[in-house]
Amino acid sequence: MTHQIITDLENRYTTKCYDASKRIPQADLDVIYQAMNLSASSINSQPWKFIVIESDEAKQRMHDTFANKFQFNQPHIKSASHIVLFAHNPHYSREDYAKVIDKGITDGRMGAEDREQAFGAFAFVELNTDDTGNNAAWTKSQAYLALGNTLHTLARLGIDSTTMEGVDSELIGEIFKEELGGYQCNVALAMGYHNAEKDYNAALPKSRLAIEDVLQVL
Repeated sequence: MTHQIITDLENRYTTKCYDASKRIPQADLDVIYQAMNLSASSINSQPWKFIVIESDEAKQRMHDTFANKFQFNQPHIKSASHIVLFAHNPHYSREDYAKVIDKGITDGRMGAEDREQAFGAFAFVELNTDDTGNNAAWTKSQAYLALGNTLHTLARLGIDSTTMEGVDSELIGEIFKEELGGYQCNVALAMGYHNAEKDYNAALPKSRLAIEDVLQVL
């Protein structure tokens, strides 16, 4: 099958070693950031924060979060161009959703007279909230929607990436406490350009289960 989308996704892979001398151009970063912001989420909840690790100081802080575990991902922090922390709100509230509704009114999606009616969708949040007010499983799922969208955007731009669930959420929560503001980070994304000599994964053939084994058309 020949299609640009398929070509992009066939070329996408998990980078194992980055070229520390290469940085993502600002024009591409602007596209990436806008794409993240345009990601889909249930009831347009947007229960996320995207914290971009760019400066040497921020990279050192992120590097320090690997003190106890997942050291196999630590080299990416300083060699990749940028790291993004995909953080989610573990206690998404009616007040949080009110911000989404009010922005929708400002953007013309609805009239101010429809504001209270719009809160009907919040029932879906309540279905996913426990007795302590925790809905982290649900909001984390929304963050992964944004992650998937970002991976596809990077593939389209020809930028390499590494998804890292191997991160220490507890240490990230401590070291980036101010930036997170109560949000939690369970996954990060390294972005940049691979080291052509040392990235063994770049030359390996793509491997997926046969489409007939995973796709069923009724």
